[in-house]
Amino acid sequence: MSSFLAFTIFGLVSGAAYAIAASGLVLTYSTTRVFNIAHGALGMLLSFVFWDFSVRQGMPTLLALFLVLFVVAPAIGWFLQRFVARGLGDAPVSVSLVVTVAILVATLGLAQQVWPPEARSVQPFFAGTSYEMFGFFITAHQIITIVLSLVVAVGLYVLLNRTRIGTAMRASVDNPELLKLFGGQPERVAALSWAIGTSLAALAGVLLVSTVGLDYFALLLLVINAFAAAILGRLQNLPLTFVGAMALGLVTSYASGYLPTDGLLNSVRNVVPALFLFAVIVLMPQAQLRIGQVKGIVSAPLPSPFKALSWSGALLLGVALVAGALSEANLLLVGTAATYAIVMLSLVLLTGYGGHVSLAQITFVGVGALAYIKIDSPNLVGLLLAGLVAAGVGALVALPVIRLTGLYLALATLAFAVIMDRMIFQADFAFGFNGSLSAERLSILGYQVDSTAGYVWVMAVFFVLMGLALLVVRAGPLGRMLVALRDSPAACGTLGLDQRWFRVGLFAASAGMAGIAGALYAGLRGTVGAAEFQFFGSFTLLLLAVVFGVTSVTGAALGGVGLMMLPVLQADYPGIAGLFFVVIAVGAILLARDPNGLANQLFRLGRLLDRRFGNRIRERIPVLPVPGGSLGGMREQARAEHDANAAADQSLTTVGLGGGAATTPGPDQGPAENKEPAGV
Repeated sequence: MSSFLAFTIFGLVSGAAYAIAASGLVLTYSTTRVFNIAHGALGMLLSFVFWDFSVRQGMPTLLALFLVLFVVAPAIGWFLQRFVARGLGDAPVSVSLVVTVAILVATLGLAQQVWPPEARSVQPFFAGTSYEMFGFFITAHQIITIVLSLVVAVGLYVLLNRTRIGTAMRASVDNPELLKLFGGQPERVAALSWAIGTSLAALAGVLLVSTVGLDYFALLLLVINAFAAAILGRLQNLPLTFVGAMALGLVTSYASGYLPTDGLLNSVRNVVPALFLFAVIVLMPQAQLRIGQVKGIVSAPLPSPFKALSWSGALLLGVALVAGALSEANLLLVGTAATYAIVMLSLVLLTGYGGHVSLAQITFVGVGALAYIKIDSPNLVGLLLAGLVAAGVGALVALPVIRLTGLYLALATLAFAVIMDRMIFQADFAFGFNGSLSAERLSILGYQVDSTAGYVWVMAVFFVLMGLALLVVRAGPLGRMLVALRDSPAACGTLGLDQRWFRVGLFAASAGMAGIAGALYAGLRGTVGAAEFQFFGSFTLLLLAVVFGVTSVTGAALGGVGLMMLPVLQADYPGIAGLFFVVIAVGAILLARDPNGLANQLFRLGRLLDRRFGNRIRERIPVLPVPGGSLGGMREQARAEHDANAAADQSLTTVGLGGGAATTPGPDQGPAENKEPAGV
């Protein structure tokens, strides 16, 4: 009985810390309609700041705590709302998710840069002070944690429901324009909400740090626990959020104390919060959360088949020429870039065309690699089966939340990624704990591709084929349905389109593409393990896809190269390794509202150069008579088409990750057409 009571007290203390973090998350969402995935990461960063103040700089504990909670945390929250998250409540779901994921990655990179990995510890409050109760001891730190959670829950409830400023906070979401008419200032109210929410994340991190230690990822995973409790309260109900946090803390504590210490059940204790989150999402009622309003989406003409085939041939020729001159190590890097590029193609389909966000694409890569190895059929049939297995797993993830919105789907993929990373991949029937499995390289129609250079070229061929297939899909009726669903789901519903099953099929197709990439990667490396498919890699993958352009095949190719270069640059410049994450995150924040990324800027540069120098070059082409017409006439027709495209390009403005670029009609034009940026 004494051990049961001890586990109960420990669970209540953990649940109290989760309740504080979840309350800040609920406050931020209920007042700004922004679901902050970086909430736990901010708690992690501010825990390091508390350690720096109290331990490294020797400040008194209470002074360090005051500075963190009432100076540093509110300042960070105000800055994020003012310059990063401003207007995200009205943005598409994909934009708000990408921006907050970028904040998470930037926070992690900043923490690693300022406080490099080393052994650190923080003493609990009033260390050494404890009280005996029913045969066991409860520390002063644990009592403080439980009391503070109750104070925070009651205080936030009173703030939102019994004060004028709380009324203004809720009004700023329901009708900010009406609030302005009554003299309110919605932006200041939103900044105050972010400041309070960030302070609560800091408080939860400081209370937990003496237990979990100053570990980047252990504190970052606090977000999973807070998500589960907040979702149980439907991001609005503070009392239910508090109850959910306490229940999660108890379940986690009992699992740690009573589950077997060997076998598959032993690993369950590491994923209880993720399982809790997934179960809560599955059991959520039909009512959907309003995360953001999907903007109108416009599209530009897709590349012509001739241009697409020309660029594809040029890419394959370039890979063939480069592969013959590279060393074995560099060939492996090129093959890794091809793997990432294929995975980013899956995001082009899911996010760029469909407007949905997945936080588990690297996990699906691992599923494909594991299936390819276990099937033990290193040929095209085995490759196809590995892709089908990954597609089936993707459908199973999306199926339970078929009736809910994009936010729930993204959170379901996050929970799934954590479960696979910490439970399935490390099991004995999979890769094993710190283990690895061997894979054979692919054989095509009986021909074994033994050389690394040849295998890399084969991977490039798969990338080209998938890219061309995406362009064909986008140009056909299925692509128009994707854009229509992304643009106006309500309108598609009134036309009788079954959005739910369409969403599951889209997600399965995307997961299948990632699974094929994983199978190819396993054959390239020869030996793969669970460490190569950790859930955090999906965050970086998503951000680089956005930076380079998540709506085009060109963006996927560039993003694959960029993601491959990231660990290389970190190894070459270890002193600034964390800053690379910060740079990527800042780029994603700047480009989140422009889904076409750097690839679109390259397209515009090419068109600018063509406008400036192309006419001169074309005018120097001699006019020769040809049967059935003249090259001069063809040149004039090409010039007319070029001028029309240039005029359309000058009117392009961008609108949101869920959308492409919006055209502004000229004085002699009709309404703007829905167009999407051109490019291979």
